[in-house]
Amino acid sequence: QVQLVESGGGLVRAGGSLRLSCAASGRTFSRYAMGWFRQAPGKEREFVAAISWSGSNTYYADSVKGRFTISRDNARNTVYLQMNSLKPEDTAVYYCATPGTAWVLALVPKEYDYWGQGTQVTVSS
Repeated sequence: QVQLVESGGGLVRAGGSLRLSCAASGRTFSRYAMGWFRQAPGKEREFVAAISWSGSNTYYADSVKGRFTISRDNARNTVYLQMNSLKPEDTAVYYCATPGTAWVLALVPKEYDYWGQGTQVTVSS
């Protein structure tokens, strides 16, 4: 059974930084891509960043490019999202997710089969 557990959310002022973590269990972590998504109140869930199974390829939404960095530690079965220069519009619940199929990397929520419970990020102005 695949489990994803996020941590690291919180309240931060605009311009500040947070690092989110997502610990995975239940299968061979190094075979699967990982993604971060977010959902603000009244909005649809949107793609933030994704990383390939080896970590050699990363992708970002235009809105976070240059400010957020996704990384992974396959020895620790953990994926990270370093968020710098945070803005009030980054306020949302952040979810990590992973596809059900190995060696597949996708950028849309429907391609991801397993999701964490989410962690709240609030950026004050």
